[in-house]
Amino acid sequence: MPDVVVGLGNPGPAYRDTRHNVGQRVVERLAARLRRRFRREGGALVARGEWRGAPVVLVLPQAFMNVSGPVVAEALARSDADASDLVLVYDDIDLPLGTVRVRMKGGPGGHHGVESVLAALGTEAVRRVKVGIGRPDRKEAVPDHVLAPFAPEELPLVEAAVETAVERVLGLIQARRPGSQRPG
Repeated sequence: MPDVVVGLGNPGPAYRDTRHNVGQRVVERLAARLRRRFRREGGALVARGEWRGAPVVLVLPQAFMNVSGPVVAEALARSDADASDLVLVYDDIDLPLGTVRVRMKGGPGGHHGVESVLAALGTEAVRRVKVGIGRPDRKEAVPDHVLAPFAPEELPLVEAAVETAVERVLGLIQARRPGSQRPG
C-alpha cells in the first residue's frame, strides 16, 4: 500500500499563497523534493513516486477546502489505499505561526476541511501534519485571516515550517516500513 499525502487548500491562483493553503505548499515542496509532477486524476492533482523504496502518492484536491473529503476518499480509492495510509497536511489556526505538530488521530479541531475528510472516511484515525498559521485577535477576523497571504516578514518562518513539515511527512512514511524507527 502506498502512503497517500494530501495537502489541504483551496483551488485556483487566487488562493495559492494564502494561509489556508499552507498544506498544499508542503505537498508541492515534497513533490519537488521527490522530483515528481502533478497530473489531473479525477478531482485532484496527483503525483506518484517513491521515498526510500516506499510508494508515495501526493494529492492536491481541486475542491474547496470545506468539501474536500469526497475528493480525498476518491484519491485513496484510486490508489488502492485507505484511511490508515493517509497523511493529511493542513493549516492550524490554534498553533503559533511556524509551529509544526504531528498527530496520529483525533477530531477536526474546528477545521472544516479536516471535518469533511474525516466524515468522508468515517474515521478519526488519520495521521496528520499541522502547520501553525496563528490566530487573529478577533474571532470575526478568522475568515479573512485564513484567506489572506502571509506578510513578507512572516515568510522566512513559514518557509522553515514548510521544510520541517516535509521532514515530518517523510518521517511518518518511513516509520511505516518494516525495521524502521518511529519519528522522534
